[in-house]
Amino acid sequence: MNNLFETVKIFKWPHKEAPTEESVAREMERLGYKVYDLQTIPPWFERSRHAHDYDEIRGAVAGVTTFHFDAGPVTIEAGDILLIPGGIPHAVQTHNDKPFTAYKGSTSGVRSVTELGDGKGSLENLQQQK
Repeated sequence: MNNLFETVKIFKWPHKEAPTEESVAREMERLGYKVYDLQTIPPWFERSRHAHDYDEIRGAVAGVTTFHFDAGPVTIEAGDILLIPGGIPHAVQTHNDKPFTAYKGSTSGVRSVTELGDGKGSLENLQQQK
């Protein structure tokens, strides 16, 4: 079994003050990532197993959610920054009644991530059904 942290990277919030939208964006930029979208997923959200063709970078602003990988789960909370290399399959599940808000980012600042999966539970599909 692969060591999860040889591929996925998590940066825990290093500051003593609570994270805000502005401070999370600054921390992502300090790590070399540029934000391009702020997204909120609803309570009890579930996203089926999928992958992306480019690195997925998330900077958590509020709430808690868990990314499920073959090698095990990774839970992130406000202030944490998660890097999932392209091609790594994962599912997402929020295990509580609070929404989760996070920035999406990339090294270029351009959204170039394509979903490789069935799309079940994706926010894009939920928005199209309204």
